[in-house]
Amino acid sequence: MFRFDDAMDFLISQLLNSLVFGMLLFMMSAGLSLIFGLMNVVNLAHGSFFMIGSFTAFSLAQWSGNFWIALAAGWVPAAAAAVLMERVFIRPMYSRSHLDQVLLTFGFIFVFGDICKYLWGPDIRNIAPPEALQGAIMVAGAVLPKYRLFLVAFGVALAVLLWFFLERSRVGAMIRAGVDDAATAAGIGINVPFLFGCIFALGAALAAIGGIVAGPVMGTYLGMDIEILIPAFIVTVVGGMGSLKGALVASLLVGAIDTFGKAYFPDYALFLIYLLMVVVLLMRPHGLFGMVKG
Repeated sequence: MFRFDDAMDFLISQLLNSLVFGMLLFMMSAGLSLIFGLMNVVNLAHGSFFMIGSFTAFSLAQWSGNFWIALAAGWVPAAAAAVLMERVFIRPMYSRSHLDQVLLTFGFIFVFGDICKYLWGPDIRNIAPPEALQGAIMVAGAVLPKYRLFLVAFGVALAVLLWFFLERSRVGAMIRAGVDDAATAAGIGINVPFLFGCIFALGAALAAIGGIVAGPVMGTYLGMDIEILIPAFIVTVVGGMGSLKGALVASLLVGAIDTFGKAYFPDYALFLIYLLMVVVLLMRPHGLFGMVKG
């Protein structure tokens, strides 16, 4: 027998799940969009930073017994690896074709995967959420996990901080200047290669933070890098390369389509996501908020 209250509880729960997945996609795709759109670099190994952050957070949480310490420091190894990767391997590829970048970064997927397997083994790990965020609360009659509500609030706060940094800070203005006209920016004293290296490290840190907060929800395991990379690339294409607003809007769209698609149309959930991408590209080839260069 159909019950309206049960249907509303299910709908609210699925809405929260879609927001959670959307925010995880945003943390992953925001850095990917910045690197792809601003630096014109295709980094297939971006999902590896997501995985490294999650595994590092697991170790820090086990060592300290404190989730907040893991969140505060778990992104550092991924950012450090990104700095080394950009300086040694990516920087010589700026003037090369996208195919060369794809082949190089594709190889790093296996390198980072083997490193994680060597350090942590093949088993699935779980990061416990902080005690204050365990359990659930009642919202409009629906039982909603506290940690998932925290994830949504955390993602919104991170989006606001990123917008302020890129649009209102002096460093953000320097980054935009370096992207628009690198020669002129260098002529007025801006260290463009250093700024691009910072963008690459920032993108890796965002992905790692996404992996950290995803740990209590998704678990930590080998292969999570590829699992999150594919929808993150779809988000980047749909939202538009280089657009933070586009990454946020597209993440929420893909999160909703994926969650509700699996709930109501499980056989067609993946098809619906690709259909969204096709429709957007047909109507707006540069994405919803993509920057048109040239």
